[in-house]
Amino acid sequence: MSRLDPRRLQSFREVALAGRISVAARTLHLSPSALSEQIRELERECGRPLLLRTAHGVHLTADGQRLLEHAQRVDEALRAAEASMDREAEEGGTLVLGASQTTAAWVVPHLLAELRRARPGVAVRVDVGNTDAVLGWLAKGTVPLGLVEGLSRAPHVRLEPFAQDEIVAAASSAAPAELLRLRHLAELDRVPIVWREVGSGTRAVVEKALRRAGVRRTRRHADLELGTNDAVKAAVQLGLGVGFLSRWAIRTELATGALRALPLDGLRIERAFSWALPAGGVSGIAGRFLREAQRLAAGASRPAWFP
Repeated sequence: MSRLDPRRLQSFREVALAGRISVAARTLHLSPSALSEQIRELERECGRPLLLRTAHGVHLTADGQRLLEHAQRVDEALRAAEASMDREAEEGGTLVLGASQTTAAWVVPHLLAELRRARPGVAVRVDVGNTDAVLGWLAKGTVPLGLVEGLSRAPHVRLEPFAQDEIVAAASSAAPAELLRLRHLAELDRVPIVWREVGSGTRAVVEKALRRAGVRRTRRHADLELGTNDAVKAAVQLGLGVGFLSRWAIRTELATGALRALPLDGLRIERAFSWALPAGGVSGIAGRFLREAQRLAAGASRPAWFP
């Protein structure tokens, strides 16, 4: 028998415990067909069937039951190694995280506050850039974990949704009346827009949504292109144009009336904030931070700051 692939062994364990390939596929963030193929490859490696497939799910064969016992011991050993690494990291390590600008300003600080309450001695370094930059750092190994916005997939990176956001067209309450009266997408042609830079997650999501709505607006002379959310927000507050901004970023300004969200007909821009993980996964202190953040997102009682 050839050497068993540890990843297929993990997949087999999830299927065996779940009793259904579809349920295990959701846990592993795989398609059912991809997971089924992994199980078939594992059976070929073992040279014998491991599962009995029925209309009501899957059941272990006698060989499958024996392999599951070994797979669980492997998982326990990995968890023990992980816990040991986490303890060492907490004693003298640093959490390194890459974050896109919106998540760095409005999501990450809350997560770090949760981390500090649980582990006050952990040092933290957050590298901030646009989404493309964070994915580049992850590919190079500069950061072990990223939090980005607006993507459903990326090459060589695994994305796991974390929180939802909405991007709204916003204008200053003191802006010229023509801006505040905007209701139709076609009217965007006659007003200046304050854009984020090319490569930002916000810019990519907005342009995609506008294209889907049939808007083919090219850049105008009066438009602005700025490199941070704070710069866009400041320009919008000064009445320099309409900006597309995350509700996370302008919650205070909307509540005080400094900014107004413009209800453009036929346009609703929703996106996910997602964890970006290297193909091999994440371990150590970054892995522990990720698991705690995932538990927070999945909890029945979330903090007030969580959407």
